[in-house]
Amino acid sequence: MITVSRIFSLSMSITKFEKIGNIAMSIITVQGTIVRGHGVAAKASEHYPRGTIEMQTPFFKDRGLDLTALYSGTLNISIHPDRFRIKNAEYKFSQVAWTAKHPPEDFSFSRCRILHDNRKYSGWIYYPHPETKIRHHQNFSVVEIIAPLIPGISYGDRVEIEMNSMEVEVY
Repeated sequence: MITVSRIFSLSMSITKFEKIGNIAMSIITVQGTIVRGHGVAAKASEHYPRGTIEMQTPFFKDRGLDLTALYSGTLNISIHPDRFRIKNAEYKFSQVAWTAKHPPEDFSFSRCRILHDNRKYSGWIYYPHPETKIRHHQNFSVVEIIAPLIPGISYGDRVEIEMNSMEVEVY
């Protein structure tokens, strides 16, 4: 394992190659903190009759990504002061018309794992492209993840995220 440290940044480690599911990947591990999101992913809001993830899931499934076994919400993990960007996600869905309340949006998904309380949980980085998103924009230091319900996780908890460095850049 190679450890990379950067000035004014959390440390990251890179493991050469590992498999998550059937995909061989180069893993970046980033430390982060669970933070509050906009409150629309998992529950109804003034704009949406149900949580946005529940509303979007059938559209993603129709395009080949089945998220139904995961929690219908997102974990918001701040990796501040670091930021991230999606380079080449495993899944990219363009012009998903999941609601009549605004124009279609683009979404990308990249496999990941969350390490919390000495356990690993497989999930997906959920990235609604800001250039097609009308409301609820995220800070580029906050990674949204769709994962199974994680017992005992709460705001302020420190976690690690394992991400595919071929698909996600942390800077």
